[in-house]
Amino acid sequence: MEQFIVRRFEEKDAQAVADMISITSRTVNAKVYEPQYINHFLEWVSPEKIIERASWTHFYVICDGDAVICSGAIGPHLDREDESELFNIFILPEYQGKGVGKMIIDTLEQDEFFLRAKRVYIHSAMNALKFYQKMGYDHVNGEIVIDEDDSYMLEKFR
Repeated sequence: MEQFIVRRFEEKDAQAVADMISITSRTVNAKVYEPQYINHFLEWVSPEKIIERASWTHFYVICDGDAVICSGAIGPHLDREDESELFNIFILPEYQGKGVGKMIIDTLEQDEFFLRAKRVYIHSAMNALKFYQKMGYDHVNGEIVIDEDDSYMLEKFR
């Protein structure tokens, strides 16, 4: 496997993360979501929003050289001490299927927000469901529920 660098997000990464999320959404997620849904989602993805998310989560990036190819964050779920949530997990299309997704999940699952939690949640895009299930996440309470963002609510108990 290629040598990728996993590190904590820095403010200088904000534009690259926003661009990477946009590219991924417009290519990979476009296979299952309508263009107007993706456009609405991307209205909430900006360097400023990424920096704001990083202010209360532990936000990570994976780089290939200087290029940000993946992002992921973990933080508290509804300010609870015993529950956490994964956020902003995106991988550039050309790096998908190369172990990068597992690398970001492994990183997030070694973070203190994961280790302190009894349960960890994630809102999964429809096209990412099988990946998260492979990583040990399943439907909340075993019931298939699609939330207001057209995502599956998944959980993992520790």
